[in-house]
Amino acid sequence: MSTGRLFSISARRNGAIISQISSSLRGKAGAGVAAASKSQTQNLFGGISTQRWLSSYPAHEVVGMPSLSPTMEAGTIASWTLGEGESFGAGDVLCEIETDKATVSFEAQDEGVVAKILADAGSDEIDCGVPILITVEDEDDVAAFKDYVVEDTAPPPAEVAAPPAVAVEAPAPTPVAVAPPATSASASGERLVASPLAYTVAKEKGLDLSSIAIVGTGPDGRIIADDVREYIPMAAAVETAAAPVTAAAATTAAAPIVGEYYTDFPLNEASIATANLLAHSKQTIPHYYLTVDVTLDSLIGLRSTLNSTLGEDSQISLNDLLVKAAACAMKACPSANASWMGDSVRMYDNVDVNVVMGNGDNLYSPVLQDVGSKGVKSISDELASNLKDIEEGTVEGAHFGQVGTVTVMNLGMYGVKSCAPIIRAPQAVALALGAAENRVVPKEDGEGDDIYDTKVLLTATLSCDHRVVDGAVGAQFLSAFKTAVEKPETLLL
Repeated sequence: MSTGRLFSISARRNGAIISQISSSLRGKAGAGVAAASKSQTQNLFGGISTQRWLSSYPAHEVVGMPSLSPTMEAGTIASWTLGEGESFGAGDVLCEIETDKATVSFEAQDEGVVAKILADAGSDEIDCGVPILITVEDEDDVAAFKDYVVEDTAPPPAEVAAPPAVAVEAPAPTPVAVAPPATSASASGERLVASPLAYTVAKEKGLDLSSIAIVGTGPDGRIIADDVREYIPMAAAVETAAAPVTAAAATTAAAPIVGEYYTDFPLNEASIATANLLAHSKQTIPHYYLTVDVTLDSLIGLRSTLNSTLGEDSQISLNDLLVKAAACAMKACPSANASWMGDSVRMYDNVDVNVVMGNGDNLYSPVLQDVGSKGVKSISDELASNLKDIEEGTVEGAHFGQVGTVTVMNLGMYGVKSCAPIIRAPQAVALALGAAENRVVPKEDGEGDDIYDTKVLLTATLSCDHRVVDGAVGAQFLSAFKTAVEKPETLLL
């Protein structure tokens, strides 16, 4: 049986055909080896003509990099399943080819023998159609291709005649056979699914896929090469996020670019860095969300009492008290004051709170160090100083770029009732606070017609990293936060 119909499944689906190269006919009595000559044969697969060449080599076929999708222009050979001199049958996998989407098996349509591998497995991309393999029908012919050079068999472009038009019916589409994923056990005991090229790239970067936190974007969560290339190690993420915001990074972005029906607003370097960090966090951290309503009446009463002893220029805001309550909740629930380190969970002694302030290009989240040990007035003064620096454009302090152990954002001023925030790596939780609202609630000891009361409530939403904070720990944190807000005297403990 001829090897002239060796295709990838996807190549057959697209009606593409691998170019063939044949040798001169052997066994003709009294006939010597013919000089290079050519003949055209009609291909009955999609009406595409193939070129058969007569040369000193035995009958063989040069197989090019197949096109595995309509948009594929190049691919990478992740691994060769067969070696030179090995035989194959119809349906056998010759190699694994990595695309930008997944790894696909390149299968043989008929039987044959691998005579020469022209492209080594590795990270280099190969354009579709570029020769990668030579096959023969007879195992005895393999030795003739030891020093084979593919250029020797390529016809001069000018001599290639146009193929005759042949009306044929295209083959029926065939499903693409996806390669079995390379698997191993991760540090957490979960099944790790990654492509062979992903393992190769990880090895080049000095990464162990089984011991790092990385989420695959391939089919069924498969880790592909691009996931590894874009992976930011935890230490690097912390270092990048902790870098002080310099004047150059915080400079105003270029002027808007006005188009016919649109306007582009370029971002400064600080905004781009923040966006990239948040995108990476959303892609790699398994988020889940918990919500609770808290009553603010007691906290508002405490604020009024404290402000009565302070001057008008140093008043304490409700947000100052809520930040303190969040820090107290972290102290009461130390399991949330932690980070995922890939093969371990790191718990911190101090509670360092990033408070989101400003908006747009002036959006920052300066860190307040060791908030658990600070008084409310100290917290209020520090937040006021940070806000002043943002308004004046003097955000040059290191604390504007550092990452704490929890992020708190208050959207109440915008009338937002609730928000599910993105966790900022390497933190394990982020707390979003909604607007304070007057709500009608049942009285605990109401009787008759007097069974309802009006109280001031807000909705607090906690985003959790499920690798670090499970549902019980998240609920414990919100319970501690609710207690700190509704019984504000505990803030003094």
